[in-house]
Amino acid sequence: MNRRPADNRRRIAIPASGFTLIEVLAALVIVALGMLGAIEAVTQQARGGVYLRDKTLAHWIAMNVVTEHRLQAAPPPVAESSDDVEFAGQRWHWTMRVSQTQVQSLRRMDVTVRPAESADDVELATVSGFYGSAIGPAGSGAVAWNGGQGGAPSADEEEPPDRHRKKPPRGQPPGESVPPTIPPQEEE
Repeated sequence: MNRRPADNRRRIAIPASGFTLIEVLAALVIVALGMLGAIEAVTQQARGGVYLRDKTLAHWIAMNVVTEHRLQAAPPPVAESSDDVEFAGQRWHWTMRVSQTQVQSLRRMDVTVRPAESADDVELATVSGFYGSAIGPAGSGAVAWNGGQGGAPSADEEEPPDRHRKKPPRGQPPGESVPPTIPPQEEE
């Protein structure tokens, strides 16, 4: 009898090491979902950055429109006006509404700005400013906001006390006054 010595031994089953196909697929699904969440967060940040950039540019345009009208010699007419402007490589549309305030020599300007291609009800920035035409004489703190001449108060008006005016030093005649000074501000 010829027996082989290897046939008589029992075969011992050694468990296979590694992952099964189902475990690998489950891990890939989990990683893919995590990556989708990370990509969505990055996309949201990018959109937020673009929105803030556009909002800042729109605010600058509105401030420019208000400043241009403040520098004019005549007050803007009480009306609504609009225009398109090219700024930072984009087209923008601004609208300005001028209204009369209760003070005769003061007008309010409300400027709204939006991208030119967006809908009319979309506003990225709104800035309000005022145009005042009351002018006081040089060296006087009094301004006639009611449309009259500025300057010294009339005889029936009492001049408000000037709390920043120094008393004349000793030896100075009482008719001469010392120019006003601004008190130093306290540091916080």
